[in-house]
Amino acid sequence: MDEAARFRAIMERSAALKRRIAVDLLSPVLGVVDAAEKSLRAGGKLLFCGNGGSAADAAHLATECLIRLRASHERPSYPALALTLDPVALSAAGNDYGYARVFERPLRGLGRAGDLLFALSTSGRSENVLAALAAATEMGLVTVGLLGGDGGPAAALCCHILLVPDRETARVQECHITLGHALLELLEDRLVSRPLK
Repeated sequence: MDEAARFRAIMERSAALKRRIAVDLLSPVLGVVDAAEKSLRAGGKLLFCGNGGSAADAAHLATECLIRLRASHERPSYPALALTLDPVALSAAGNDYGYARVFERPLRGLGRAGDLLFALSTSGRSENVLAALAAATEMGLVTVGLLGGDGGPAAALCCHILLVPDRETARVQECHITLGHALLELLEDRLVSRPLK
């Protein structure tokens, strides 16, 4: 396959996955929007975690809440935090407790019952994401998995699952950021029309 054909194939595969999840994940996405709205209206917050590209997506989505998603929607900052943002905390947790606990340890200090934890994992098998999900469940947080493939062991630890049915990391991550943007836009629309008190 030449490069032009390869490029078109990549774009078509990504587009086809997004068309599929636009249908298959409509109800689950609306369920996550409901849960996020309920949490924020009750004084909760949104927490995000993931590794590598998923860490970047976690930080990206948390920032969209905390700072601004759309310039056309002036609104208050919404409480959100990526557990990947502080390199000092990450390195301390990794050194003192091991890499498998780099999200779980700060979550125990920052998370509260009723908060939402968004766990991003293309495989659903990352030990540190699984540890964070287990801790979140124990603490009474609502857990949301943005997962890929078959969801792996993470699926069993999630209250809400947004599963991209593909095993290619890049394609899954493309869908995760699109899903994240879509659900945050829907959430923002609700909170702009009826602001938080």
